[in-house]
Amino acid sequence: MKRKVPPVEAKGGNWQDNPGSLPQGFHDLNPDAPYFSYASVPNVPYLDLGIYRESIVKSLIKAHSKDMYRLLEKVNFDGKYYRVKCVNSGEWECCWDLAVRVQFFGKMQGVVLYPKRLFSRKEKKIVYRSVILVNPYQLWDEALVNKFWNLQERVEYLIARILFHECIHLMISLGNTLPSGFGNTDIYLEFRKMLEISSSNKLLSERHEVEFRLWSLALFGASGSESEQILLERVKEIYEFLINEKYSNQKTGNVFHSPFNNEKVARKYAWVAAVKAGGNVQTSKRVWQVEVRRLSISLKGLYNGIDALLQEKD
Repeated sequence: MKRKVPPVEAKGGNWQDNPGSLPQGFHDLNPDAPYFSYASVPNVPYLDLGIYRESIVKSLIKAHSKDMYRLLEKVNFDGKYYRVKCVNSGEWECCWDLAVRVQFFGKMQGVVLYPKRLFSRKEKKIVYRSVILVNPYQLWDEALVNKFWNLQERVEYLIARILFHECIHLMISLGNTLPSGFGNTDIYLEFRKMLEISSSNKLLSERHEVEFRLWSLALFGASGSESEQILLERVKEIYEFLINEKYSNQKTGNVFHSPFNNEKVARKYAWVAAVKAGGNVQTSKRVWQVEVRRLSISLKGLYNGIDALLQEKD
């Protein structure tokens, strides 16, 4: 019988907060109590989410990624932080705390938040913190109901699928943040392979077309004070985000046998990328929307090219 791991308590003393990143609309989240108050979803019957079993959710994930299961093994889905990773880099220790909460909060399936980082020069320790919010609001989706008549099984399957997708983002973040080699999980290495393929000379024209559209959107969203270097970094960051989303959606779709379509993903995340680029600050909404559609078309071409090269390598 495994001993229950206590949640990580907030420390006082010489620890300092270093702000992390929160997506737009989540800036009021209290990082020491990472959860939302209940918000009803229109046309969805009330359901006590306490019917799901954490052990079943984790076993569904374990069947497809041992590294992801090890990340979640000691985490209870109660919104409290649990220490999931600690590595040493020289004189410094880097740790990662994770909180997971399952709750209805509108029509976003899930999100990973990075509320804060803590560091102590005296203890030579950096603690990164992440929150995964899982929202199984699609419980009454017709296809899902036909697949799982049993409500408990349906809840567990949907939570596992959403959590798997969000954990992919988290594991990629771990791989990019932790000292070299310590974040090399199966998920991270697969993602890096896709990112490298997207930069292949065979996809030079497709990649440049996407980057050109992102550059245009970055100019449309610029405040006027950013340097060219800052805008180029923004384009690079958004480009990697778009490959991240393709990998996350495709991997989750393959594992849970759910539909995956390059055109649909490209259309959805082209809009998200355009918002990340700054919106339509410097141009009209109509011109901005046209450029978003052009990015969607270019992105679909890049995604299809990546798939073709991955099939060649297999």
